Amino acid sequence: MKFKISLLFTGLLTVSAGIHALELSSPDIQEGEHLSSSLFFNGFGCSGKNISPRLSWRDIPAETKSFAVTVYDPDAPTESGWWHWSVINIPAGVHTLKSGQSIAAVGGKEIRNDFGQTAFGGACPPPGHGMHRYQFTVWALPYKKMPVPDSASAALVGYMLNQDAIAQSRITATAMRKQK
Repeated sequence: MKFKISLLFTGLLTVSAGIHALELSSPDIQEGEHLSSSLFFNGFGCSGKNISPRLSWRDIPAETKSFAVTVYDPDAPTESGWWHWSVINIPAGVHTLKSGQSIAAVGGKEIRNDFGQTAFGGACPPPGHGMHRYQFTVWALPYKKMPVPDSASAALVGYMLNQDAIAQSRITATAMRKQK
């Protein structure tokens, strides 16, 4: 019996050692809280400041060679959600993006979002459509450069992230607009 318990304990340690606890934090967004106007889009009927939030991450898996950051609205009425921001190829030594940060300045690359821009696109849910969730996610990746073409869509990047990520951490915030 002692052998079985010892074997079970050893197995649990082995499994837990393979789980990475990458942790995303931000002074600008809080889990389950409503987004501030600075994080709303300026266009499509929204009048926010459209400034990306400050994001920091820690507890990095040792095998991480780069990071990606995405902002995704799974509640958008599109059948496929809405990609607000996709940043890839962030060097492994970068663990913070400042609010409004130039992505090129840190060595990353922005992918065209669903607004048609290669930039941060803030929240802008349709009026009267109810509460939308905005998923701010950092992804630890096993390669320095994501193997996608320069013309890659945010959806393709999302597919690759879900397929290849070593670890991820997410903060989900909310936004809504009342019917006019």
